[in-house]
Amino acid sequence: MTDRIDVGAALRASLPHALLDTVRDHLASAYGATSVHLFLTDYGGTVLSPCDSPEGGEGSLPIAGSPEGRALGSQEPREQQAPHGEAIDHHLPVTVRGDRIGILTVRLPAGRSTPAVLDELRQVAGQLGHEILVAERDTDVYQRVRRVSRLTVAAEMQWQLLPARACSAAQYAVGARLEPAYAVHGDNFDWASDGDELTLTVTNGMGQGVDASLLTHLAVSALRNARRAGVGLADQAALADQAVYGHYRGRSHVSTLLLRVDLATGRMEIVDAGSPQMWRLRGKSVERIELDKQLPLGMFEESHYAAESFTVEPGDRLLFVSDGVYEAPSPRGRKYAEGALARALHATRLLPAAMAPGAVLRDVAEYRAAETLDDALVLCFDWFGNDLR
Repeated sequence: MTDRIDVGAALRASLPHALLDTVRDHLASAYGATSVHLFLTDYGGTVLSPCDSPEGGEGSLPIAGSPEGRALGSQEPREQQAPHGEAIDHHLPVTVRGDRIGILTVRLPAGRSTPAVLDELRQVAGQLGHEILVAERDTDVYQRVRRVSRLTVAAEMQWQLLPARACSAAQYAVGARLEPAYAVHGDNFDWASDGDELTLTVTNGMGQGVDASLLTHLAVSALRNARRAGVGLADQAALADQAVYGHYRGRSHVSTLLLRVDLATGRMEIVDAGSPQMWRLRGKSVERIELDKQLPLGMFEESHYAAESFTVEPGDRLLFVSDGVYEAPSPRGRKYAEGALARALHATRLLPAAMAPGAVLRDVAEYRAAETLDDALVLCFDWFGNDLR
């Protein structure tokens, strides 16, 4: 058995771009691994892209239908017989606090593929995931791998502003997805937890391209600034409203839904400042939660905001969607929210929060009459309460 501390220490000492080479060296030495490959989830959430040197010769893999994709979806290691000889490929999820970064595939001789070794490989995959997130501050290697096509400048700005695509804790799980992933401009999501409460925001900046991204960037930065100053939810909205109005003088505004969840009780505070909608799946019942609509951020000078209360129960799933989702028209002109959205919530109820938004957006793409330039955002929030999952 290898010393996990040595692997972790080696990863921390590694050059940011060389994490995979460091893992290869250790696994070859400790287990006789004959190949080690890392595949990262692309921005669109449909492809696993190889993080290999050019001589690796490995290509991208579809998430749907591949053994690696099934390991990513189940979050459990999967074994596959290697094409030649008696070696076994182990596909190991690389996940950090619910964010499904990718898959580490390790080929071992059959005799070395024991439960104890597999447990250690899982630990190595987790350590690698953490170090990738740290390394991304200093190298473009991993972000470059995630791109199967070029991002627009507006999308580049939005992806740099976003948190992870998923996050989980004992009481909750959150997952979100944006489309078009490589050309998004105005939609955004954000979250932060301090241990006692979780804050979520879903934002839709008006306009197109870089202008929309700049507007959203200002609003989200102002919201974060207010949140980090420790002010209440309504005051966060008011301060962000002032920041947007101060710059645009009412010419542009931002639709935002702000929520804060008490992690001990499930009690929520909500400020509905615009167009994002909230839907709830409780048992077999799906309904849109109607909220007290208030002015979008930046529309008028010194707008005032008030938070309303809402309580989630263990087992509840909340879905937050932008207008690019609920207003998507069918070929007959019927909006997605008029029946299809509720069906999609039912159909995806068994998927984890990290996977449900992508499934809903695929359903939206099949539903609507034609391609659209509008952004589409889905954020899924599962509440477990303080019971063990």
